[in-house]
Amino acid sequence: MTEQLRSLSQSSLQDYTDCTRRFELRYIQHLAYPAVESEPALENEKHQQEGEYFHRLVQQHLIGIPAEQVGKLANTDNLQRWWENYVNAKDLTGLTHRALRGDQSGLYAEATLSAPLGKFRLVAKYDLIAIDKDRAVIFDWKTYRKRPKNEFLHIRWQTRAYRALLVQAGGHLNGGKPFTPEQIEMVYWFTDFPTEPARFVYKADQYKRDWDALIKIADEIASASDFPKTDDVSKCSYCPYRSYCDRGIRAGDAADAELETATEELFDINFEQIGEIAF
Repeated sequence: MTEQLRSLSQSSLQDYTDCTRRFELRYIQHLAYPAVESEPALENEKHQQEGEYFHRLVQQHLIGIPAEQVGKLANTDNLQRWWENYVNAKDLTGLTHRALRGDQSGLYAEATLSAPLGKFRLVAKYDLIAIDKDRAVIFDWKTYRKRPKNEFLHIRWQTRAYRALLVQAGGHLNGGKPFTPEQIEMVYWFTDFPTEPARFVYKADQYKRDWDALIKIADEIASASDFPKTDDVSKCSYCPYRSYCDRGIRAGDAADAELETATEELFDINFEQIGEIAF
């Protein structure tokens, strides 16, 4: 049944880890969402849209459009607050100054990388990869209403897959020379907690552990014939497929749900246009 599945992303891997049934319904059967993920639904939908728009504002700024001009497009209270936090963040001063000088060399916003992973391809879309001399920093912008614990982020597939994939497929961003794990750091920057970024450096033993784990889970998915429901029913409150499983009707709280349900849709991919390693 997984033969039609060509690629894996951090969100699909996280879904498989959290609930193989959710993975099957979303990525194999491609079923429409029959239930809202969180309450209140309309407020959460607006927050998600604002989050997507904030990513676009930052992208425009990083490709050279002046901050003052981009800031005029922040047309909601949330966007205005997030944008002000972004341009004034001390942790991002180097990025904003480079953008201000028109120096986009080494800044790869909305970059997509891909590499073979068993019978699939591992694909990741990065908010920003910033390269300075012999160091590469992965930035990921988060519009969470709650600041998650570092321990939570550390074990998520996004943290593990994004760093490992940059080692595997980021050589073309480094003059053709692959990055070593020690050259890589990942930073989650939170729009509502601008002075509390989460930083994760990388080491060779971590990379080996992560890549081995990625290969193992890819092989498991490739050979899977059964996709049982999770035993952790608390996750069902945030799952749009819960009605398929008779796991309740009422959705979970929006602020908690966004930590559990963040996804990036990568079904339609032109592999010839992204950084990759050939099979």
